[in-house]
Amino acid sequence: MAKITMTVNGRQVSGTCDDRTLLVHFIRENLGLTGTHVGCETSQCGACVIHMDGLSVKSCSILAVQAAGSSITTIEGLAKDGELHPVQAAFKAHHGLQCGFCTPGMVMTAVDMIARHGSNLDEATVRAELEGNICRCTGYHNIVKAILAAAAEMGGVRQAAE
Repeated sequence: MAKITMTVNGRQVSGTCDDRTLLVHFIRENLGLTGTHVGCETSQCGACVIHMDGLSVKSCSILAVQAAGSSITTIEGLAKDGELHPVQAAFKAHHGLQCGFCTPGMVMTAVDMIARHGSNLDEATVRAELEGNICRCTGYHNIVKAILAAAAEMGGVRQAAE
């Protein structure tokens, strides 16, 4: 068993887990943050995307012990003071979700994408960068629309979720 400490959504947390525990399972089972979903566990679907030290990563491909000392942001850490993050609000406004299973990973990927590209995003870039996220309900059209709207609303400010 390993004892690990990390910062999750701005709060320092500690816990113990097997050395082989995936970060996604540590987040869900040890911390009770179930917004990060377990989809394929092979890094194909993107349902488990979180931000680790400011970068978008698939938490099913990282061991929890590898994240020790890191700063993690999950979907639960995006909204501030009860107000949705601009990307979350855009997904809602532009109907960028249906069943919602893929939504947390899509939103976390989009926040990172906007942080890197700002308002310079175009449809082709969004579609290319969503390649690692699978949605079985939509045709991606409204997801792409939501991401472009959020990028425009955020005015090209290149800030990742804290």
